[in-house]
Amino acid sequence: FIGNRSNVSELVTLHLDSKPVSVLCHMRDFGCGNGGWTPVMKIDGTKNTFHYNNPYWSNKIEYNLPGGESEFDSEETKLPTYWNTSFSKICLGMKIGQQLRFTVIDRKADSLYSLIADGQYRAISLGRETWKSLIGSDASLQLNCNREGFNTADVNRFDVFHSEARIGIIANQENDCRSCDSRIGFGTRGHFEDAVTCGNVAHIGGDNGDRRTPGMGYILVQ
Repeated sequence: FIGNRSNVSELVTLHLDSKPVSVLCHMRDFGCGNGGWTPVMKIDGTKNTFHYNNPYWSNKIEYNLPGGESEFDSEETKLPTYWNTSFSKICLGMKIGQQLRFTVIDRKADSLYSLIADGQYRAISLGRETWKSLIGSDASLQLNCNREGFNTADVNRFDVFHSEARIGIIANQENDCRSCDSRIGFGTRGHFEDAVTCGNVAHIGGDNGDRRTPGMGYILVQ
């Protein structure tokens, strides 16, 4: 898509794994800079489809291909672009209610699969305020830890039930990352509000109080 500088989003056919896949190529600047942006995933934070522990994060199985043909709606999808598309930028979008916000991660990789599937932590440095900006004025995080990136779980955590995110940030009220009770991100989990799989959860000393804010998440690459 990179060579096309039209500002009109359009359906295009990609040939992935030797089969045609129709996706909506986003050419306009909707909040992540000029096109074109290739869709990868759409995640409904009220559903379990893309929970942190779901095998979809570590396998090469698509989910609901027609979801890749629509724009920023509530239809979940995981496209073959998850494991087949290299990029230098990742666009993250979060819809809370009807408000849609975006941020960009500058990161080169062979695919999103290559950054996530093995479960290894890979750091990024957007900063906690950037993550909070995806949620808006109601965003809340504890003040410490602030571990952000891919597969954010701490290997030294007290147990397997504290906050984690496949893409996002986790935070703690204590001065370590072993018992995080707050998170913002995509593909999340945690013993507080484990059912929120995308969005913001905060408990025990969040800087804006306790929060349970599921969102509709969008992941695109360029």
